[in-house]
Amino acid sequence: MSVGLLAVVDDILTAALKASAKTAGVVIDDAAVTPQYVQGLTPARELPVVWRIALGSLFNKFVIIIPLALLLSAFAPVVLPFLLIIGGTYLCFEGAEKVTEWFGVHHAAEDTGARDEKKLVSGAVRTDLILSTEIMLISLDSLDPDLGIWLTLGALVVIGLGMTALVYGAVGLLVKIDDVGLHLMERPSAAARRTGERIVKSMPAVFRVISIVGTVAMLWVGGHLVIANLAETFWHGPYDLLHVITHAVEGAGPVVVWLADTAASAVFGIVLGLIIVVIVMTVSRLRARKQPAVASH
Repeated sequence: MSVGLLAVVDDILTAALKASAKTAGVVIDDAAVTPQYVQGLTPARELPVVWRIALGSLFNKFVIIIPLALLLSAFAPVVLPFLLIIGGTYLCFEGAEKVTEWFGVHHAAEDTGARDEKKLVSGAVRTDLILSTEIMLISLDSLDPDLGIWLTLGALVVIGLGMTALVYGAVGLLVKIDDVGLHLMERPSAAARRTGERIVKSMPAVFRVISIVGTVAMLWVGGHLVIANLAETFWHGPYDLLHVITHAVEGAGPVVVWLADTAASAVFGIVLGLIIVVIVMTVSRLRARKQPAVASH
């Protein structure tokens, strides 16, 4: 009995490790995107907010994504690419919105206090839903179809737990690095104090870089999701163009091919995202104009 159980656990862990390897890029994106959601919070609230986002991520994976993915893959696999197109478009919109904010465009008035924290968490969990969906669907696609439903489910559970711990553990460490610097600044050693001061002074620049990387990651992942799944459904144009670009640089090696793929996907993502931003802003302004007119009556 115990030997059989150990064999099952070994099969699950082996399958999960193999499938996880293909999700590395999205996991990095997830880890890069998340820290920007805790910027501006007091130090005492950073880890609690990261914890709430992590719980939301677990809810996304185990209550929404895994059951839905297994059901759709079994009974309606044709629906999955359309869901990924919608999710990718949302990521492109979020990324493009952040890019326009860099140039002084304000999209909505921000609340203050506790309501801000709720908005940060809900926004992070919504973004995680899309990134986690890609992680779990890539994992599902990478698993051997002969595993059976229970081994497949077990592997997906292991992947979901492992990826969540990896991403939000890294985010938790990252947002508390400045506390390490402050602690070092209180040490008697002059070298430790200097190191702590450098850490504290560097953190604003680190978070700016993370914000930029996270935004680019949204655009890249979102653009790639839309391109790949449009090709799976009804329009090969963007995918064919991407193939032409990557084929042209094949001789330069796999790293250059990956960079070309990433850049082209990000460009597609920013163009699509800006189109959605313009549509949303236009609709919002039209609604704002109509509201005073309705109120005056």
